[in-house]
Parts: sequence; structure tokens; C-alpha cells
Amino acid sequence: MLLPTMLLFIWVCYRCERVYCWRQMTDLIYTEKELVQSLREYIKAEETKLAAVKSWAGKLDALTRVSTSDPEGYLAHPVNAYKLMKRLNTEWSELENLVLQNPSDGFIANMSVHRQYFPDEEDQTGAAKALMRLQDTYQLDSEAFSKGKLPGVHLNTGLTVDDCFDMGKTAYNDADYYHAVLWFQQSLKQLDDGEEAVVSKADILDYLSYSVYQMGDLPRAVELTRRLVAIDPTHDRAGGNLRYFERLLSKQLNEMNQADQPATEEPIQLGTYSRPKDHLPEREAYESLCRGEGLQMTEARRSRLFCRYHDGGRSPRLLLKPMKEEDEWDSPHIVRYLDMLSHEEIEKIKELAKPRLARATVRDPQTGVLTTANYRVSKSAWLEGEEDAIIERVNQRIEDITGLTVETAELLQVANYGVGGQYEPHFDFSRRPFDSNLKTDGNRLATFLNYMSDVAAGGATVFPDFGAAIWPRKGTAVFWYNLFRSGEGDYRTRHAACPVLVGSKWVSNKWIHERGQEFRRPCGLTEVD
Repeated sequence: MLLPTMLLFIWVCYRCERVYCWRQMTDLIYTEKELVQSLREYIKAEETKLAAVKSWAGKLDALTRVSTSDPEGYLAHPVNAYKLMKRLNTEWSELENLVLQNPSDGFIANMSVHRQYFPDEEDQTGAAKALMRLQDTYQLDSEAFSKGKLPGVHLNTGLTVDDCFDMGKTAYNDADYYHAVLWFQQSLKQLDDGEEAVVSKADILDYLSYSVYQMGDLPRAVELTRRLVAIDPTHDRAGGNLRYFERLLSKQLNEMNQADQPATEEPIQLGTYSRPKDHLPEREAYESLCRGEGLQMTEARRSRLFCRYHDGGRSPRLLLKPMKEEDEWDSPHIVRYLDMLSHEEIEKIKELAKPRLARATVRDPQTGVLTTANYRVSKSAWLEGEEDAIIERVNQRIEDITGLTVETAELLQVANYGVGGQYEPHFDFSRRPFDSNLKTDGNRLATFLNYMSDVAAGGATVFPDFGAAIWPRKGTAVFWYNLFRSGEGDYRTRHAACPVLVGSKWVSNKWIHERGQEFRRPCGLTEVD
């Protein structure tokens, strides 16, 4: 019997600490396949059982054949991941209740074994919010998600009217009326186009009209509520809401000395309303770079970038096989090394890291304590050189390339960002003088970042301060200094890991500290040398 083990994808809700990473989601696919098989056996045992259950089983059987033929490819699409969680959290529970009307010991026992590994309501909420995060960052309208139209993806998958309504409810329950409007509108559009659904048009209009009111669009709130009253004159809230909205609108028009204008019936789309501001001051620049927009590398600056062979200052291990080095940015200087890690080395590092992957943490700016945060959505593990010869070899290679000692560096950190995984703009160096990192080995002098997978869409490393975007390329690595030679932090190096839109992003990094570098990177004469 297949039992789910640990990780997978990186669907995370904003308040929860439970994270599904890539391997866990793959396990869920096989779990679902086993449940379908169990359901088939149950149907054979009781041929007289409801035709509806047989129809359901056939649909799920076809779905799991597709998903298990290429689990990672299937899960690379965020809609598939969301629907997998929704099925296991909601639909399978409904099916279980149906089966219990005429119990089958074998089927129920199998469900009971696997239920402890099923995603719960909180996980489904996290998956929905991950879709909304991708929607915002990459400016994808709800219809693009609903029809599965994502960059580089050609899969026959999508969201139903009820799926879109549930997405809207997730946002609505969190008082996120901006996203609620987008998803209720999409649900309404698909229903109007003739798609069948469990949710009624009246329910959609009820939620949509109130969400539009919360966004401050009184004319449209009045128009939508009138449509609701026309459909269901006996609706509990519609009549009262309509009178209230009309009174507010009349007062607003009188104050502005304007005549009543009929509200537009144009669909509400991305850009109809302004997205609410949040905690991140450079949000717009950051997300623009994630989309490949706003890059500041002019042709004049690009002409000063070169590629070369790099032997690490005549390191014996690089003399016969020097590294291929490419300039990614001129100031601050960021370089990329080609063929840093082989496929075999990458697979070994992932194999060592997978059993230990846990929700990545950040240092709380108020207390200095490590904690989880919604702006860092990934799983990570730390690997010591003594664990395997490959880790020791990678550490040595980093030292040879950079010319810096890794004796005082942190362990090799391995991180997995699934679809929706991100790390918002941050500094790698510490700005807290009492940080324990500074007491013995000094601050984080430099960052060496290995890309261990290609990413179909999204997942760039961006620097909002100077408008750079570096895209993952499997087997390559990028390197930059976080501190000036004086030891002062280079605030230009504030960077971010963009949300993964399609695929799974694996990286490993080495944070190199100041101690031991005194003769390898001598101090400068000014603060910004």
C-alpha cells in the first residue's frame, strides 16, 4: 500500500504553517489513484449501488490516468494542484458520506487509512491564495486560470463554475474583496455561458454585489443587486441591500451634483479596480521584474558585460578545467557560472535534502527569533559536507571559484519552491548587530546560488533596486557580494525569488561569512569600496 511520506509543491496559505511540497503532492496523486481503485472494487462488490457513484468513479479514473502518467508535469500546472486539493478535501468527503448510506467495510477502511494524509480546509485555502498570488504577480485574469491558459502550458484543464465560486469565497471570507470580485465575476460569466453548476446564479450575484459594494463601486452594486432581485424577489437580503445601496448612491450623486448614470454591464476584469496596497514598498517594481518588464540593462551597459574562463586565481583544481563565467550585471557585479553542478550532483543533493525539507524560516525583525512568514513560501534543508562526498566537493568548488574560505560559511541550504513559492524582497546580510551570525563568523559577505532545475514559467531572481532579473538555468550558479569591502551592507543587493508560475524550482545556496576572508578580500579605504 502506498503511503504518502513528506513533501511536495508549495501551496501555502498566508496564516498557516502547513506546507505541501512537490513530493507530498505527488504522493497525493498516487493516493487518489489508489482510492479510485478501491472505489472500483466497492462497485464490483455492490453492483446495485447508485449509478451516480459509478459515474463519479469513471471521471476520477480518467483523471488519475492522466495525472499518474506524468505526475510532475501534471502538478506543474497550478490549476491541477488546486483541484487535486479541492477533490481530496471536499469531493471525496461527499463521496464518503454517500457510500456510508450503504457501508462497504473495504472502501471505508481504505479511506480511513489515507484520510490522515488528506489536505484539509486550511490547505485548500492556501492553494487558492497561491493562485491569487500568481494572478497578481503575473497579471493573469481569472479566465486565463479558469481555462488553464498559462505561459508554456498546453494542458486540457480548467476550473468549473463551482471552482471559481469557491475561489471567490476564499477571498471573501478573508475580507479580500478585490480577488472575490474577480472570481465571482468569472463564476458568473461561465454560468451565463451555459456551463452547469451546483451553485445558483442568485448566490453568485449575492456575493458579487456585496463584494463590489465593498470595493466602493455603488452603481455596479445597485445594478447587480437589481439583477438578483429580478431572479429571486424573495431573497433574504436582496431587497434590503438594494434599498440601502440606492440610498447611498443617491446621497453620493447629490453630494457630487451628478445625475444618475446607468451602471455599465461590462464584465469586471483585472484592472477594473485598483489592487489594495500592502506591506511591500517596491511591490510594483518587484512584480514587474518577475514578468520580465522594467529591466534596466541598456545596450550601452550590456556592451560592458563579458564572458570568460575563470580559474579562481590559478586554483589547482580549476587550471585544467576552468569555469565558464558570464557577467549578469555590472554594478553591483553579479556573475553566472555555467556547468557548476552536474545532473548527477543535483539529483544526489535533492535526494539528501528531501527527507529533511521543512518550512523555510526568516528572522523576526522585532525579536530576532527565526519564524515562518507568508513572504517566504518554500521548504528548505541544510546539508553538511561530512554527510556525502558530493556535498564536500561542491563546497570545495565554491571555495575554488570565489577564492573565499568556506570554513566560516553556513551549511549548504537546499530549497524547493513549488508553484506559487516565493521569497519577497529581502537582504541576505544582517542589519542587526546582535544577530548570533555576527558574533563569531561575521556578517554574510557573499551569496553563491545554485540553480538545480529549469522553471517553465516564473521563478526569476530579481533585484528591484537596480532592475535586474536573473532566470533559473539548471546546473548554473550566480554569485554576488552582499557587503562592501568596508563591511558595510550593499543595500542595492535587496533581491527576491519570484513566485513559480509553472514547474518546480530547486536551488541550493552557500552564504559566505566575513571571518577568514581578511587576506582573501582585504578592506577598502572608503565605506563603498
